[in-house]
Amino acid sequence: MRTVRRSDERGYADHGWLRSYHSFSFADYHDPRHMGFSSLRVINEDRIAPGTGFGTHGHRDMEIVSYVLDGELAHKDSMGNGSVIRPGDVQRMSAGTGVMHSEFNHAPDRVTHFLQIWIEPERRGLAPGYEEKRFEAAEKRGRLRLIASPDGADGSVTLHQDARLYAGLFDGAETATHVLAPGRGAYVHVVRGALEVNGVALAAGDAALLRDEPDVRLANGRAAEVLLFDLR
Repeated sequence: MRTVRRSDERGYADHGWLRSYHSFSFADYHDPRHMGFSSLRVINEDRIAPGTGFGTHGHRDMEIVSYVLDGELAHKDSMGNGSVIRPGDVQRMSAGTGVMHSEFNHAPDRVTHFLQIWIEPERRGLAPGYEEKRFEAAEKRGRLRLIASPDGADGSVTLHQDARLYAGLFDGAETATHVLAPGRGAYVHVVRGALEVNGVALAAGDAALLRDEPDVRLANGRAAEVLLFDLR
């Protein structure tokens, strides 16, 4: 089964300092047809205006992954972590029993563009945790690079869920095939550019939801950046 979710079908919120597209129901945007995909609960494409950001606020029982596309995102949390993540960095924060954090764009003249991803953990009440890794463009060029997994395989950040997240860059003749084990599905989100997923043309912000298919085939990319979620 294959379903396509187009970019212009997503929810949208404009808060002035923040412009956000919601792939799934989030905050004031609610669509019972789009509540998540397996354990994947949130993909928000956020643009934070210069000198603004998310003030200190709390989360519980969620694996939160940040993937920066442009600009910088300054992170601080109640676990004592403080860092600035940039394009190529992947940050995972396990909210667990509860964590407070803030995310800011301190640049005076540049918008921060990033994806905020939430994945439900395998169980509630986990200890909060934080991890950050860098993946250079060369590692993602013409292939799917594992960036998050339940066992930290291949240097990926560790998720408390049976979910694997891959990132890839594709242009021209570059292709990749990802085999899906029986009973698993894939959510493919085109971050930017355009490419074909199992023969279906997708553009930036579009997504393909695949169930009961043997594999995911990526081809005919045009300056494409893509995230692939392999989910139970």
